[in-house]
Amino acid sequence: MAGFGWKLHGDGKHLRPGEVVKPGERLSWGRTAGLGAQHVVSMIGACFVAPILMGLDPNLALMASGVSTVLFLLMTRGRVPSYLGSSLSFVGVSAVIGSQGGDAGTLTGAMLVVGAALAACGVVIQALGARVIHAVLPPVVTGAVVMLIGFNLAPVTAKVYWPQDQWAALATMLFTGLALVVLRGFWSRIAIFLGLVFGYALSWVLDRTAGKIHSADGSGKVTDHWRIDFSGVAHADWIGAPTFHAPNFSLSAILVALPVLVALIAENAGHVKAVGEMTGDPLDDKMGIAIIADGSATMLSTAVGGPATTTYAENIGVMAATRVYSTAAYWAAACFALLFGLCPKFGAVVAAIPGGVLGGITVILYGMIGLLGAQIWVRNKVDFAQPLNLVPVAAGVVIGIGGVSLKVSDNFELSGIALGTLIVLTGYHALRWLSRAASRREPSLLDGGTTGYDEAARKGAS
Repeated sequence: MAGFGWKLHGDGKHLRPGEVVKPGERLSWGRTAGLGAQHVVSMIGACFVAPILMGLDPNLALMASGVSTVLFLLMTRGRVPSYLGSSLSFVGVSAVIGSQGGDAGTLTGAMLVVGAALAACGVVIQALGARVIHAVLPPVVTGAVVMLIGFNLAPVTAKVYWPQDQWAALATMLFTGLALVVLRGFWSRIAIFLGLVFGYALSWVLDRTAGKIHSADGSGKVTDHWRIDFSGVAHADWIGAPTFHAPNFSLSAILVALPVLVALIAENAGHVKAVGEMTGDPLDDKMGIAIIADGSATMLSTAVGGPATTTYAENIGVMAATRVYSTAAYWAAACFALLFGLCPKFGAVVAAIPGGVLGGITVILYGMIGLLGAQIWVRNKVDFAQPLNLVPVAAGVVIGIGGVSLKVSDNFELSGIALGTLIVLTGYHALRWLSRAASRREPSLLDGGTTGYDEAARKGAS
C-alpha cells in the first residue's frame, strides 16, 4: 500500500479508456490534488449559494464542508467516496422560520436537531442491516430518488444561472462536453474544471471587448452589468476567520424542519446506492454508517453556525465524468476547502464566477446526476411495464422535478425532492400492499410497451 493507505493505480499517470480508479487507489499526488481541486470547484457554487440564501456565512460553510468531509471519510473508513457540502433542502425551511421571526441561530438550532435525528436513523439502519433500506427503498424507488436529486436542480440552471449570459453558458457547455468526450487521460478527468476556467476567461474577454451585458444579474434583476464583478475581490482580506455563532432552539422551528429528514434519508441512501453502482462495490454494510456520518457532520457544522451538510450530488457527477473514485481526491478536496475557508479573498473570487458559466457547467453535471437514477433502474432490470413500478415513479418524478408543492398548514409545506420522494415511497408501498402486482406480470400501461411487443413476437414466431 502506498501513501496513506491508498494503492498507487498503475504508474499513477496513465489510464486506459474505460479504466477506473477505485476508492482504495490513487493517482500521483499531483494529479490527486488536481482532482481534489476539481471536486471543490464543482460543489463550490451550491455550497456558497445555500448559506447565502439562508443568511449564513459562506466562508464558514466552505470550511465546515471540509471538516465534515474529513469526518465522513473517517467514519466510513474510506470506502464511500463522497463530499459533504451545504444542504439546499433547508432553504425553504429557512424562509418559513424567518417569516416566523426566527434568526440564523434559530435556523441552525433546528438543523442541528434534524442532524441528530438523521444520525439516530442511521444507528437503527446499521443495527438492523441494509435489508431495512432494501425493503423501504428498492431499486425502483432509489433510482427515482437519485433522478429527483439531479433533475430537481434543473430549475437552478434554467432560471438562475443560464439567463445571466446565455451565450457564455452555451459556449461553456459545448467546451466542457467536448473536453469530456475528446480529451484523453488526466485532462479528460479535469474537464469540468477546465470548463470553468474556459468560461471564466471567456467572460473576462467579453467584458473587455463587448462591454456590459443586458441580462439578469445574480439577484434576478434585468440590468446592464459586467459579467465578472471583481469589486468584492478587491475589498476582501487574504486571511480571515469566518463568522461563528451559537444555535438556539425553538420547538416551532424544529417542527418545521423535521420533515426534511425524509428527504435526507432518501438522499443519503440514494447517494450510497449510486456510488456503489458506480464503483462496483456494494456498500450496503456502510449505509447506516454513512447516514450516521452525515447526521454527525450536520450537528458539528450547525453547532458553530454553519449550514446542514449532505452528500453532494455535484461530486457524483464529477466521479461519473472522471471515473476516478479515489477517496484520496476527497481528502485533497477537504484540505483545499479548509484552507480556502480561511481566505475571504478566495471566497470572493469564487463568488465572482459568472452565472452563465455555472449554467453551462451545471446543465451537464445535473443531467448526469439524474441519469444515474436511470442507470440504477437499468442495472437492476426494473420493469416499467409493471404498473406497480410505473405509476408511483411517474407521479413522483413529475412532482419532484416540476416543483409541485403541497401546503399542509400555514407553517408546513412539502415540495420538490421531499414531496416527490414521499409520493414515490408511499405510493410504491401502498400499491404493493393493496395488490399482488409485485408478484405477477401485468400488461404494459404504455402503448408499444415491451410486454405487448414480446407477446406479438412470440405469436408471430409460433
